[in-house]
Amino acid sequence: MDDLFSTSQTQFIDSQPLAERVRPQNVEAFVGQKYARELLKAEKLPSLILWGPPGSGKTTFSHLVSKYTKSTFISRSAIDTGSKDLKLEGEDAKQRLLRFSEKTILFIDEIHRLNKSQQDCILPYIEKGYFTLIGASTENPSFELNSALLSRCQVIVFESLNADSISAILDRALKSLDTDIEWKSISASPINEHIIQTASGDARRALNLLENVYSYYVSHGSQKLNDEQIKEAFQYIPTRYDKSGDKHYDTISAFIKSIRGSDPHAALFYLSAMLKGGEDPLFIARRLVILASEDVGNADPRALQVAISVKQAVEFVGLPEAAINLAQGVTYLSCAPKSNRSYAGLKKAQELVEKHPDLEPPLSIRNAPTRLMENLGYGEKYQYAHDSKSGVTAQEFMPDKLKNIKIYEPTKHGYEKHISQYLEWVEEQKK
Repeated sequence: MDDLFSTSQTQFIDSQPLAERVRPQNVEAFVGQKYARELLKAEKLPSLILWGPPGSGKTTFSHLVSKYTKSTFISRSAIDTGSKDLKLEGEDAKQRLLRFSEKTILFIDEIHRLNKSQQDCILPYIEKGYFTLIGASTENPSFELNSALLSRCQVIVFESLNADSISAILDRALKSLDTDIEWKSISASPINEHIIQTASGDARRALNLLENVYSYYVSHGSQKLNDEQIKEAFQYIPTRYDKSGDKHYDTISAFIKSIRGSDPHAALFYLSAMLKGGEDPLFIARRLVILASEDVGNADPRALQVAISVKQAVEFVGLPEAAINLAQGVTYLSCAPKSNRSYAGLKKAQELVEKHPDLEPPLSIRNAPTRLMENLGYGEKYQYAHDSKSGVTAQEFMPDKLKNIKIYEPTKHGYEKHISQYLEWVEEQKK
């Protein structure tokens, strides 16, 4: 493997992290996020919510805004900012505008952490134009921010950076490490590929990895690193999955849809991602129990038994071995025939109950525990199914207004085809 760095053993002079040292200082150095770059060139910015994964450029964009706009730039973190602080910033911005015609941009990092009261207190200042708000969030703003605040801001979606963008960022950073080797000369290097792959579109993570490798290289006398040393230099980079964040909902959604779509390969991948990210295995097991009835249903009645058994096994065994039980359940449900007709029937029945809340059963199938009820015709003309030779009668069970309405209509998939055939036979017996 070609050596990555020159023999220089110069240590970092600046104590700042590499990601901070090489933060772009102009729009030309700001890679990715084409639409956001265009906004930087605009004369006037609207209030913005920047939504995107870590390391996609949200904070860098805000720093560039402070350079490209003739405004006072105030930066706050939602974690350590209260309602009182926000009101003070708003009043200061108001005075700057009214007294000196000076505009203010208020940047709030992790804005999704503001509570409703804190969000409400900045609304008047946005409405009256006393400051322009720029909020950065890794969480879906439609979940975390109230509608009043969202309606006054433009949401800009920041995407994970692609490989070319990460490579360009690494190229610029490598030049700041006092090494004479151009990044392009090692573009095919396993280390380059590993950094880009491991970074997963996160520029900050990529730069931290590069800094780790460089420091390790220098500490080992600038000698060529072997494969084992390279692995040690990279160390452990945690997964992005957050069991309490937006990534949680995206991953569990992909997991369920993969099983529903009969793709055991994708389902196992998302299962592994959730477990690696620290997801509660019982949460996953409960979702499997729901899916077994919602998406497999009577196409394979054993699916629910398997899912419940997996839940019990997870409770009994615990991680890490419980992952094996979950994998069995995931693959079984993925490969089972699918039907949602039981679930669809339930939804249809619920709609009918909402529409006809006062409909009562036919008199013939009502209970008659008292003489008065018998006299009123309760239970009269009831046909006992077991008295029939076929076990089926022409008895009407639905309320009169809902006669002939079909709520459960089984598919021809798996075991449900036998149910469908049985119901067709029942209808024939009633004639």
